[in-house]
Amino acid sequence: MSRSETTSAPHKLPLPQGGQKLAKWLFLALLALGMLLVADYGVSWDEPTDQRNGLVSLRYVADLVLGHKPYPIEQYRDSDHGVLFELPMTLVARYGLGLVGEQVDRNYYLIRHSFTFLLVLGGLGALYGLARLRLHRPWLALLPVVLFVLSPRLFAESFYNAKDLLFLAVFTLGMFTLARLVQRPTLGRALLHGLATAAAIDVRLLGLLLVPFTLGLLLLVSWLPTTSAGQLRRLGAVVGIYLVAAATAGVGGWPYLWASPLPRLLLAFQRMSHFPWQGNVLYWGKLEQAQHLPWHYAPVWLLITTPVAYWVAALVGLVLVALWLVRRPLKELRTFNGRLDLLLCGWLLLPFVLVISMKSVIYDGWRHLYFTYPALLLLAVSGGEQLWEWGRGHQWARPLLLGLGLLAGFEMGLTAVRMVRMHPHQQVYFSFLTSQQVAGTFERDYWGLAYRQGLEYLVRHQPTGPILVAAAEEQPLLNNLVWLSPIDQQRIRVLDEPGPGRYYFFGYRAWPGLLPTGRGQEVHHVEADGLTILSVLYQP
Repeated sequence: MSRSETTSAPHKLPLPQGGQKLAKWLFLALLALGMLLVADYGVSWDEPTDQRNGLVSLRYVADLVLGHKPYPIEQYRDSDHGVLFELPMTLVARYGLGLVGEQVDRNYYLIRHSFTFLLVLGGLGALYGLARLRLHRPWLALLPVVLFVLSPRLFAESFYNAKDLLFLAVFTLGMFTLARLVQRPTLGRALLHGLATAAAIDVRLLGLLLVPFTLGLLLLVSWLPTTSAGQLRRLGAVVGIYLVAAATAGVGGWPYLWASPLPRLLLAFQRMSHFPWQGNVLYWGKLEQAQHLPWHYAPVWLLITTPVAYWVAALVGLVLVALWLVRRPLKELRTFNGRLDLLLCGWLLLPFVLVISMKSVIYDGWRHLYFTYPALLLLAVSGGEQLWEWGRGHQWARPLLLGLGLLAGFEMGLTAVRMVRMHPHQQVYFSFLTSQQVAGTFERDYWGLAYRQGLEYLVRHQPTGPILVAAAEEQPLLNNLVWLSPIDQQRIRVLDEPGPGRYYFFGYRAWPGLLPTGRGQEVHHVEADGLTILSVLYQP
């Protein structure tokens, strides 16, 4: 196996006309698909809280602009969450829809989910750009995008998870601008990369990881130069422009930092690394405290919720990169491909290492580490491409590689079929576990989206008169009332406790057993791919 590549910085090759058309049609098809499906997803658990973050920041900014005593933003519980998306969404709600305060309606969530999907689609554009830089065949650069779309959980969350999926998008953009900066270190590219880094930080504080990635790769460029002496002399200015742009735009886009940037940034980082959430999660059939999860929690969730072929191919890609770096490290690191491979490995592995070593609080699967997923996909496709090239020179390996490729293609097709069957609940996809194995073993619909279908069933089943409802988790029940007509919303009476003549919604969150007793008989359930994710009980 060989990786033929010159040691000089690669020139940007024009994409063949056929490749340009294929990419254009793929992204147009994804845009049309997203707009077709956006109305099908419910309101997730966190969205009202996220909206409140935007409202608090808007009030703080308005007070400063109007010369009033500023709202004490530092006392707000979630003020250390970036608001780069939430602040504009608050303006849309206030001035576009005429909503006041925390008031929301169906149109607000349709617009919110549409914008979330559009921004994630932009992140897929950055993923495609990275793939073009790393892979040698234009059509192959589209494969990581296709694999992302055929990743059920991440596809569904691209509509309503404005925390983790939006961060994945802007972090991928930051990695793309970093790759272009390493390819050709110019002041203009340094400025663009600084702005992309600031955007990532202002969505989630983990965007700060782009800073050591950037400094480390630029240090490598200066240590093993492949560019002209003039470009090397500009590296100091490139670093300076990058850091100034990232710091200035990062503080500017996050009102919480305005009064005292560095101390508040350190406080936010301390809170993020040990988030004070005291809840329990269901993991391997046991209720585990989020403060004391086993080290393998996030890696296991990645494996059981990602199509098997994807992470197996990514392991192959990691092994191949390790082999090249061990055999001829200096030669590999002098090449753009070698540097990009090193970046992809750090992107995928370092966040997991940090979470495990720092014993950070995470919950709801591995969603806090979703931003590493593009690196997994790029390593998977790169590893597959290198294996295929190697197999072309070894006749005995061709049938084996062809068989593995067919298996991977079969799983992709099966995943697509399962996504259609599960719609709109791809967020509870498990790759190789059966519904019987998942029930009582792992969290199910921790976003609470199925409450929408439960409410829609109630108003169909009981078309007149008041409907008395209690719920194991009240927040997602309240969130999803917006999908009902105003008249039906008034008929729903949300009560604190179950009782005679009342319905009871049970969402199986952090619940290892069967249905709870004493709350009535099941009259309806919502399921996805054979897995019950919400039960509606009624007590006569």
